[in-house]
Amino acid sequence: MNNVPSDPPMCAGPHLDTRKPKLKLPPKSADCHCHVFGPRDRYPWAANRLYTPPPVTLDNYLAMLDTTGFSRGVMVQTGLYGNDNRFIVDAIRAHPNRLRGIALIGESITDRELEDLARAGVRGFRVNRTAKTGLAFEVARRLAERVKGYGMHVQFLLDIEDHPDIDSFLGSFATEVVIDHMGRPDPKKGVNAAGFQALIRLLKSGRGWAKMSAPYRTSLQEPPYNDITPFAHALVAAVPDRLVWGSDWPHVLLETTMPNDGDLVDQIAVWIPDEATRTRILVDNAERLYGFERA
Repeated sequence: MNNVPSDPPMCAGPHLDTRKPKLKLPPKSADCHCHVFGPRDRYPWAANRLYTPPPVTLDNYLAMLDTTGFSRGVMVQTGLYGNDNRFIVDAIRAHPNRLRGIALIGESITDRELEDLARAGVRGFRVNRTAKTGLAFEVARRLAERVKGYGMHVQFLLDIEDHPDIDSFLGSFATEVVIDHMGRPDPKKGVNAAGFQALIRLLKSGRGWAKMSAPYRTSLQEPPYNDITPFAHALVAAVPDRLVWGSDWPHVLLETTMPNDGDLVDQIAVWIPDEATRTRILVDNAERLYGFERA
């Protein structure tokens, strides 16, 4: 009997015929959240990965940025490669003015390895608590003490309503923290929910950031995900200096309608109607957080 486990199913791919958005982005805008994959023969997949990626490449991602008007991108390491960050490091080296990265690391990482990641353009490490595959919070806290000296932060994927004390809990980390996807807010509970209000307090304290990204992860609607718009508006009204935007390309593990990235970019005008505030979030904040050259 063959007991060799089969590969996880392949994710649906993104629309490669990206629609050119109506919204003209400010120069040097940054897409601050994507996942990019390299050739499997050069960058082997982890045996315990959660998914098989769609057959898309770094060139596909850069083409999407070109079509939608982004000058810059931030690649987020996924469990596909475990703690082997070679692909994002190589990609940044090939495009040093355009790309930055967020790594996956463990407690066994050496100071030399942390320094090498920082020099390569890695600006933080990610903790996935939604899939329960990432580091424990206390391990992340200890690592935050170590990465602080390298100009890195800690990025969390979590469900904000599971953490109504997030402002005090994560606000005491040695580094600033970044919360993915607006904390994956619950449309049924609304903007006054305890966890979402704690997120706003965390951002107001100056110890945290949030990514305006991936509304489809918790929306109960089809595009344009109108039930997530109130959360975006609440964040922009309260803490515009602590927000960045991300496409979440190529939208892995998406079980609903695959959005066109041109449509997601046009949604920025709905979420952030003021032009000056858009520039702050898409350009200025991204430069501060990820160390892009100042515009």
